[in-house]
Amino acid sequence: MSDSSDFSSALVDGPWRHDLVAANGSRFHVATAGPERPKDDARPLVLLLHGFPQFWWAWRHQLTALAEAGHHVAAMDLRGVGASDKPPSGYDVPTTTRDVAGVVRSLGHDRAVVVGHGTGGVVAWAMARLQPTVTAGLAAVSAPHPARLHTSGAALLTRAARRQLALYQLPTLPERRIVDGDLIAHILRLGASRPLPPEDVELFRTVMRIPFAAHTVMETLRWLVRSTPRPDGRRFLTTVREPIDVPVLQLHGSADGFVRREQADVDGRALARHYRFEVLDGAGHYLPEEAPDAVSSLLLDWLAATDPR
Repeated sequence: MSDSSDFSSALVDGPWRHDLVAANGSRFHVATAGPERPKDDARPLVLLLHGFPQFWWAWRHQLTALAEAGHHVAAMDLRGVGASDKPPSGYDVPTTTRDVAGVVRSLGHDRAVVVGHGTGGVVAWAMARLQPTVTAGLAAVSAPHPARLHTSGAALLTRAARRQLALYQLPTLPERRIVDGDLIAHILRLGASRPLPPEDVELFRTVMRIPFAAHTVMETLRWLVRSTPRPDGRRFLTTVREPIDVPVLQLHGSADGFVRREQADVDGRALARHYRFEVLDGAGHYLPEEAPDAVSSLLLDWLAATDPR
């Protein structure tokens, strides 16, 4: 494989600040925006988690919209992606929740509303049970509850999604297709209701070609599949199937190419005590980019309704 990118390709300029923070034994890149928190402001951080095959920049529209509304907001590169560290291990969801909790504290906050898209949404769901003292609320975008993902894959996922997950279990092949082929563009086409701009697709491909990123992101997806019969996977599922006490917002596109609308809200509705589910008509899997204004508006409305002040 011929890696030709470096981490600086993930440091896209814009109305935000780039920081590197330490958490859980690694270093993570975050893009932050909005006013610094006054000492008497108890509002939690809003932390945005990207999904596959993207990086923090997928949240650029919401990062600016939430900041302009007065929220202190951060979008992070998860472990193994973008400008964050790419250690050889730790690509399971429980470890990722510890990463996220550490980033929240490193940014000077005690709690955060965690907003995740796709695989980042799986982490957001898990935060409520695995990191409850840090999690003030969660929003899952194009991300069913992980119990549904593990137990009902055939009913929940489209044929395209199941075929992709099967491909990712093969050693080295998907990594080669990410770095030297067009797998990133192919994935984005499959999930979206309409093509993303070519320059955006090329940026996602460039960042995924940063050395080791193709492998580390595959390890995350492999854990979601392979952990199911193992003790670590069973412990994870037992924990996340407990009721969720914090406010939950779930957003889903009616034309999602990977997750079927009919099953997307089943476990979330059953487990979350303060739950809101919204469907965005005509939008696909990549809601933060396909319907940026609608996603920003829904997030702001929900955040206002759940503000404890």
